[in-house]
Order: sequence, then structure tokens, then C-alpha cells
Amino acid sequence: MTDITERKNEVTYEAVAASQTAQVMGPNGNAGDYLERLVVSFTTTTNAVAILDGATTLLTVTNAATVGPHVIEVGAFATHADGWKITTGANTAVIAIGKFS
Repeated sequence: MTDITERKNEVTYEAVAASQTAQVMGPNGNAGDYLERLVVSFTTTTNAVAILDGATTLLTVTNAATVGPHVIEVGAFATHADGWKITTGANTAVIAIGKFS
């Protein structure tokens, strides 16, 4: 497996608009893709964002109180062949930062 320091030197970002379902990170998404963090912008207090490794939801973050940007540290490699995917609520946008293929 590739050294994490080497992979972190190659990070980029991908924007995920509101109301997206399982948007693949990168052109194809693959096992071994690195998701460093998400910057999530909640514009209302009743929204969520889900982080998926392939078809498996690993984490769902909901916003119950604070409108505005939130940083979610992930620091993980995808294990599924389809790589990382992000699902956003109607009033939630995301910038995913990592190394996506």
C-alpha cells in the first residue's frame, strides 16, 4: 500500500452540489482513493451528508443546530472498487478533499 505521506502530497478537491445521490469522487473512483476531509456547508438546520465507501454508508452527518461551514476529518482510504461517494441533502453542499482516481 502507498505511504500516506506520499498520497497526501497529491490531494485535490471535488465539489458536490446540493441534492446529489452517491456522487463518485473523481472521474472513476477506485479502491485506495484517499478522502482527507469534507468541508460541508449547511444552509438550513435540517440537512445531512452521507459518506459512502462504494455502496456502504460509513458515516452520516446531520445538522441540527448550526448553519454554515463544518469541517469533517476523515483520513481514510476507500476499500470498495467504486471508491468514495457523497450524498447531500437539499440544502447541503460539500467540498471533498483527497486523492481521487
